[in-house]
Amino acid sequence: MSMPLASNQPLDSPDQGGLATLDRELEELIREENIEPGDHERFSHYVKKDKILESALTGKPVRALCGKKWTPGRDPEKFPVCPTCKEIYESLIS
Repeated sequence: MSMPLASNQPLDSPDQGGLATLDRELEELIREENIEPGDHERFSHYVKKDKILESALTGKPVRALCGKKWTPGRDPEKFPVCPTCKEIYESLIS
């Protein structure tokens, strides 16, 4: 006969829940984020303003119109606009 664990007893196995479950979920999310290397350091990309603010507060990566995914951290005024982002944006507003 098995006895239920009291709420103050430690878990015997990391698979029983609690922080172990959160750790597994976090590791899975990190694997899914897959931040892309590449030209994000050479170009300024088009991203919704609210997503840039969210990224600044949380450190969460953003996705540009061209599909590039990265965590912004540089002054976009110092770089030329990504030609793919610009082309997509112009097709949306015309």
